[in-house]
Amino acid sequence: MVEGSGGPVGGENLLFLTDEQLRKGIEAMFFAYRGFTADPDRILAQYDYGRAHHRALHFIKRSPGTTVNNLLSILGVTKQSLNRVLRTLIGDGLVESRVGRRDRRERHLYLTEAGAALERELSEAQRARMRAAYRAAGPEAVAGFRQVLEAMMDEDIRHHYLELKETRS
Repeated sequence: MVEGSGGPVGGENLLFLTDEQLRKGIEAMFFAYRGFTADPDRILAQYDYGRAHHRALHFIKRSPGTTVNNLLSILGVTKQSLNRVLRTLIGDGLVESRVGRRDRRERHLYLTEAGAALERELSEAQRARMRAAYRAAGPEAVAGFRQVLEAMMDEDIRHHYLELKETRS
């Protein structure tokens, strides 16, 4: 809202978006995602890794000691798919798998020093892009953007997101 205008910016009523306005938003999301993943993709290509490797590194970093089952739930991938990614990351010395103390069937995942360094490089590339975009958009847009993203999440995904959000506080 533009202050003092009494109405939405540009006359667009955000409660009643046209199909054309929604299409523009969808296209903006596609192109933004392409930009958001471009820098990490270039880094990952040097290791012959893909985005699944990046996501695994990210969430293991966020929750050191997370279990394989928890990571499966967060990522929403098949066990076979995650095992392929984890085998590579463990084999390359980026992730360590430890047997659970209470339940020896559980495997707890931790980044090694090399894994933490790669995760830092990947996330810094994305933080730099997000920082620049947030600065350009301003604080109200940032808060609104986060609200839109949270509203788009499926309920079970929102649950994981909110759990991670709690650990940041």
